[in-house]
Order: sequence, then structure tokens, then C-alpha cells
Amino acid sequence: MPLETPSPTLADASAQGGDELRSLSAGLDRLQTDAATEQSRWRRIAASVVPPIVFVILLIVAWQLYIVIAEPRPDKVPSPLAVWTAMGDAWNAGRLQEAVVTSLERGVVGFIIAIIVGTPIGLLLAEVRPIRRAVGPIISGLQVLPSVAWVPAAIIWFGLSDATVYFVILMGAIPSIVNGLIAGIDQVPPQLRRVGTVLGASRWQLATAVIMPAALPGYVAGLKQGWAFSWRSLMAAEIIAVGGTIGFGLGSMLQQSRELADLAGVLATIILILAIGVLIELVFFGPIERRMLKRRGLLVTGSGR
Repeated sequence: MPLETPSPTLADASAQGGDELRSLSAGLDRLQTDAATEQSRWRRIAASVVPPIVFVILLIVAWQLYIVIAEPRPDKVPSPLAVWTAMGDAWNAGRLQEAVVTSLERGVVGFIIAIIVGTPIGLLLAEVRPIRRAVGPIISGLQVLPSVAWVPAAIIWFGLSDATVYFVILMGAIPSIVNGLIAGIDQVPPQLRRVGTVLGASRWQLATAVIMPAALPGYVAGLKQGWAFSWRSLMAAEIIAVGGTIGFGLGSMLQQSRELADLAGVLATIILILAIGVLIELVFFGPIERRMLKRRGLLVTGSGR
């Protein structure tokens, strides 16, 4: 008597659907991948780093030429050498290292907390329309509201403590992350949702294996903007909230130089704040964006981008 072929179980069908879903996700990422030869790593780094360095050198040369030709008052327009000397004095005194470490630690920790809080909120608002209609305008309004406006209230609520700084960071970063994720999800083609549903994806699988990967460009853009708001909010909080148990950060260093009418120190601190922002962009967000665009076939490796 011939043996009957066992019918596939629900678990087998679900596993097969999950494998097909993962294959579909990988195929979509590689559908338009450019076959051009990849540039060497050092060439890509040089293409990203050299132009800003050249531009900065030209700015410094123009600055020095203005000092030589116009001979302005040193207390109004200090020379590049005076600014460099002020930065060296802060380094020798240990203030510069303390300020950079304190501000970076606050900025990174606050940004990570903002991601942990903002990502599920963005997913919820993007997927549940009634909640989005009720809360979405408030989130957009919070993104427009200058984060420095939260500093007085935060000082009253939390006093001169690190909690004040972190609160201001979160209120500046979370709305940008939420709106970036919502924008990315809104741009996901409806066909992807239907294909995931046909392949048997659960609601969780649909969100994590289909929607989130497809929404990555908008999400990463929101993360970039969220970091920018985090850094700006941090500097505003450190400039205004001075004293108490709040440590010595770059904002405090900037405010201290202003109180001493030390314009060279002020400019040195501003340049340092700007340099850290540019470095984060080049080292962290830049590679993530390039890798994401390359996987989607949107980065032409032969063009020097």
C-alpha cells in the first residue's frame, strides 16, 4: 500500500512564508545594486574629508589676510593664532578635555534615550491613524518650538542638575525622530505591505521585516535631524543652566568666556562645537547613509560621491 504524503502543517507554511519574506526583503535591497567597481576605502575617505579641510584652510587664510590688511581691534576680531592660543590654554588647564567629555557623554546618552523613546512612538503614530490625527500636530509643533524655551521650565522642575539638561535634549530630539520615522513609513509602497501579508507575515513581522527596512531613508534622516537638535539643545541648556550639580560642558565653557569678554575663547569654543558636529556627521551618519544607499542601488560608486 503506497504511503500517503503528509500534508504541510501550519507551522511549516508559516516558516516557508517567513523564508520567502526574508528573501523578498533581500531581493528588494539588491534589485538595483550598481555593478560598478567599488572605490577603495581610502579614496572614499579622501573624497569626504579633503574638500572640507581645503575649505577650512581657505577660510583661515582669508581670515588672516583680513587681520593683516584691516588691522581690526584684537578684542573685536582676534587672529587665528589668538584663537588657537586660547584653545591651547584651555587644553593645558584641563578645561577643554573636561568640557568635551562632559558634553559628548550627555549628548550621546540623551540621543540614545531619544531613539529608544521616539522610535516606538513613531511606529505607533504611523500605524494607528486615530492616534496620529490626535497627537501628530502636537509632535510637529514641538519640533518647531525652540528647545531653549524648555530650559526655564526644566530648571524649575529639576533644579540645576543633569536631569534639566537631559530633559531639554529629549524635548529637542524626540519630535524629529518621530516625524522622520513617520515620513519614512508614509513613503513605503503599499505593494510591500500587501506582499508581506500574502506571505503570511504577522503584524510584528510586517513592521520589523518589511516596513522598517523600507522606511530606513526617512528614519535615518530623522535620526540625523534628531542628533542636530540634541546637540543644539544641549548647548542651549549648558549655556543657561550653570551651577548646582551641572558639570562643566562646552556650553558652560562658552558662557564663561563670554563673561570674561574673551572673544578668542568664545570663538575657540564655537569652532570646537562645530568641529564635533562635523566629525559626528563624517564618522557616524555619513557611512550609514552611504551603506544604505548602496544597498538600494542609489549610490553611484564611480561618481565620487
